[in-house]
Amino acid sequence: MSFLGRVIIHRSLLRPSFSARRFTMSALETLAQEIETQKALFNGLREQKAETSVLDEAKKKLADLQKQMGLAKAASGSKEASSKKSAPRILLKTGKGTRDYGPSEMHCREHIFNILRDVFSNFGGSQLDTPVFERKEILAGKYGEDQKLIFDLKDQGGEELSLRYDHTVPLARYLAMVGSNNDQSKIWQIGKVYRRDQPVMSKGRMREFSQADFDYCGSWDPMVPDAEIISLVSTILTRLDVGEFTIKLNHRKVLDGIFEVCGVPQDKMRAISSAVDKLDKMSWADVKQEMTVEKGLDSTAADKIGEYVKLKGAEDLLEKLLQDTTLTSNKSAKAGLDDMAILFSLLKAFRVLDKISFDLSLARGLDYYTGIIYEAIVAASAPPGFSADATASSPDAPPPPPAKPSKKKPKKESADDDEEVDESSVGVGSIGGGGRYDNLVGMFTSASGGKATSIPCVGVSIGVDRIFALVWPKWQAEGQRTKDTLAYVMAAGDGLLIERIELVRELREAGISADFLAKKKPKLTAQFAAGEKDFVPFAIIVGEEEAKEGYVTVKEQKWEMVGTEEGKKKKEKIKSDDKGVKVKRETLVQWLKERSS
Repeated sequence: MSFLGRVIIHRSLLRPSFSARRFTMSALETLAQEIETQKALFNGLREQKAETSVLDEAKKKLADLQKQMGLAKAASGSKEASSKKSAPRILLKTGKGTRDYGPSEMHCREHIFNILRDVFSNFGGSQLDTPVFERKEILAGKYGEDQKLIFDLKDQGGEELSLRYDHTVPLARYLAMVGSNNDQSKIWQIGKVYRRDQPVMSKGRMREFSQADFDYCGSWDPMVPDAEIISLVSTILTRLDVGEFTIKLNHRKVLDGIFEVCGVPQDKMRAISSAVDKLDKMSWADVKQEMTVEKGLDSTAADKIGEYVKLKGAEDLLEKLLQDTTLTSNKSAKAGLDDMAILFSLLKAFRVLDKISFDLSLARGLDYYTGIIYEAIVAASAPPGFSADATASSPDAPPPPPAKPSKKKPKKESADDDEEVDESSVGVGSIGGGGRYDNLVGMFTSASGGKATSIPCVGVSIGVDRIFALVWPKWQAEGQRTKDTLAYVMAAGDGLLIERIELVRELREAGISADFLAKKKPKLTAQFAAGEKDFVPFAIIVGEEEAKEGYVTVKEQKWEMVGTEEGKKKKEKIKSDDKGVKVKRETLVQWLKERSS
């Protein structure tokens, strides 16, 4: 039958006659066979690298056949077409700004979490856990211009709720509820927070992300908790091996004093502070334009601010500012500078001065800060063209060169999608930050109608996902393991499943991470392959005779990173003629602990 004949027959399926329906199944089967034949022809031509015109003709014919099949199924009222209509396909992906972490990535993240918990405990902290959502009124009015980034939830039976933006406000709400029962305490939290920001996944900037917070709560002697918090941040980043880092410091009272002496009206203070805070990712020219054009500040006042926010240093800058009579005549600025003098003397005792930069461009846009503020940065924190440790460059400096245009094709956006962010144009941002917030708890107690109980606080938030974005590539390059299994129990001979299970149980009860292949009679090569896949350092081989005599053979295995032809590195087992050593079953646990320590 000719191709034209087939087309006529398939069109006849559209007639709702009894004969057409009776012919449907036969026609569908024939058409399905022709589609398979055409697919095979097309794939064969592609493998033979046929001319483009021949490939295009074969592809077009295949598409025509598939289109006919769709029309035929629709006309015949087939169950397949009907079921597809009633069960639409789902898009298998995570929500925007969220992601999954596989087992190997989670092993790295647990490494980060374990260091955080260890340092928090080492510094005398106690753990707190708060709900991931709060009453909307709790979060309202605490985040300045970032208020728009809060995720609001639909009405849940009369309560207006929002996902928490950070751990600080929920902590303040908790302290307001328990009152003076929690005076003078150190509290830490680790958990997920949510912001409707533009995500840049490769830089750890997401809509759902993990933060680790440590806060001093209560009245202490001036600047002692503030200094210890900075020491804690330095300890964490050193142990996490994030590379060279700087902790930028400033004081809200100093910054407010600068604004006052430069002529910023009180009602514009927070708005101008928010603009200054963008100097780590925008040029001075752009920040000045935002101050003057968007926020209505006088150009002369903006230029005066520019002369101050370019300054950074350490004790030398403090001395310079203390000699500025214009600035020290301002009550707010003088109080902030006095605090900074105490702080520097304490930081010297904590031996972290070499990590500090007193940076007058640091503002931190959140409304609740009242004193010292700080951010931890690395080289990757700043966008391309900016220096991470010199973000407050001279106001007269030229803007950085524009980032190279991305070669990626723009994604199609749905009606409710936000504009995509070019990942090549942004940095990781700060990997930790915080400050003193003395009035936040009192705001809650006062607003609730109770006695305005003030609990001064100072704390820091560590961005786990941003740190992961820095640590994970190193973790991979170093060939780090994906699990901590220390021993893999194997059998040489007739499976010895019971013996393997008993030995694994003994090792686990003794605190040694052990595993085995869950098969009755696995080949020894398969067992070695299973252990080597996880880079397990000790292979414990159980033999029939050794089992009777109370011995096992232990073979230590080692790996190294080697280069490939493509210029990459991979982890490869070091070849060895070592057949292993015999170890008494009763001393095996001690032997393993000594060799692995």
